[in-house]
Amino acid sequence: MNRTLEDELQASLVNGKLRCSEAFRIAKKFKVAPRQVGDMANKLNIKISSCQLGCFP
Repeated sequence: MNRTLEDELQASLVNGKLRCSEAFRIAKKFKVAPRQVGDMANKLNIKISSCQLGCFP
């Protein structure tokens, strides 16, 4: 599953960043906690932008 999640993150980038709303959408799609999406983004050195709740610093 991690490879698919990684692919989804990469495909969702806009100007090299992932919008917070997209991170939540991906978490819901893959039925994982938003934190797991954030951890994967950190692992891939992807910055999350427009954070709505402060979940992704």
